[in-house]
Amino acid sequence: MRKLFICLLLFVFFISGTLQKKGKRTIKAQMNCSKAVPQPRTFKGDPVSWIKYTLNGTQAPISTHSHSALQSLSNITIEYLRGPLSTRVIPIFYMLVVAVGIPANIAILCLLVTKVRKVSSAILYCSLAVSDLLLLISLFFKAHYHLHGNHWVLGEPACRVVSACFYGNLYCSALTLACISVKRYMAVVYPFTYKSLPKRTFTAWVSVAVWGVFGAAIIPELLVEQSYWLPELNRTTCHDVLPLDYSSHIFLLYYNLGLTVFSLLMPLVVTVVCFARIIRELSRSHYDWAMYIKASSLVFGIFVVCFLPAGVLHFLHYLQLFVNGAESLYVYFNLAVCLCCLHACLDPFLFILMSKSAGSKLYVMTFKGKTLSISL
Repeated sequence: MRKLFICLLLFVFFISGTLQKKGKRTIKAQMNCSKAVPQPRTFKGDPVSWIKYTLNGTQAPISTHSHSALQSLSNITIEYLRGPLSTRVIPIFYMLVVAVGIPANIAILCLLVTKVRKVSSAILYCSLAVSDLLLLISLFFKAHYHLHGNHWVLGEPACRVVSACFYGNLYCSALTLACISVKRYMAVVYPFTYKSLPKRTFTAWVSVAVWGVFGAAIIPELLVEQSYWLPELNRTTCHDVLPLDYSSHIFLLYYNLGLTVFSLLMPLVVTVVCFARIIRELSRSHYDWAMYIKASSLVFGIFVVCFLPAGVLHFLHYLQLFVNGAESLYVYFNLAVCLCCLHACLDPFLFILMSKSAGSKLYVMTFKGKTLSISL
């Protein structure tokens, strides 16, 4: 793990040096004009400061539009908002995830309510299913937005709520999966401690803490304006383009970066460590541990496939913004977020695997030659 951590640091420094070299001229130009200012995680635009804006040869009064206006869009922003990637590929993927994920998670909730064997496990899986459902509902509105040419027609309050639920539940799901990994890690590596813990109380408080992180993640998104009219494209975007010089949005940069590190990257590290220790401990056992390995492997796979690309690209996007002000990685980040949403379809299979292993027990040898049975 120490070697892996050193390699990760070297990789980040390498990327930082590469971006620094590419953006050297850009940074000098910015320093000559004005002091460098941090930018939001999305595409950026400048607030329109004049009364009328020329559109298709005619002047459209800004004051008659219900949303604030942004201008000076980059070519990357325009291509993304007009292109088939954001108007066809991403929304179709979202709708497929919604079509599979909503029935699956509703079925899991029904099973949890009617057939509860272990309350502590049921609390975690119920929390995960509710989080997935909120994410899937927000995906439905985001698909509607993309299919309409990235034009938001549901108003500013709805945009704030959808953006908040979308990102907040990504963090909530990642933390819940990490908690499931820690629970299984404790049962396998420290069985005596796990056996003596008040698991229901601990699990309930952990779930409350996770949803507290969800609340902390959505509050800034609810307080800050998210939808803006783009006169250059004659459409209103939701969260995709934000102003550069608004102090509230500058605050979001640091806030979202902290959430990325503590709610995506740290749960990933925790899951990797737990997975490695579980494999190591179970490989020493003479009993059947295949089902536990499959369940732990699925949690690990969900993190690697779904959360790792989004977390790394989100971090590198911020790094690129700081170094040379470029925003090209936001396109790839949106693609990674599509993979991230896929976990809402995979989590029900995790519950099924856990349920299959619930009837059997893990046996751990004690120092006196006796065995201790642990139900996960």
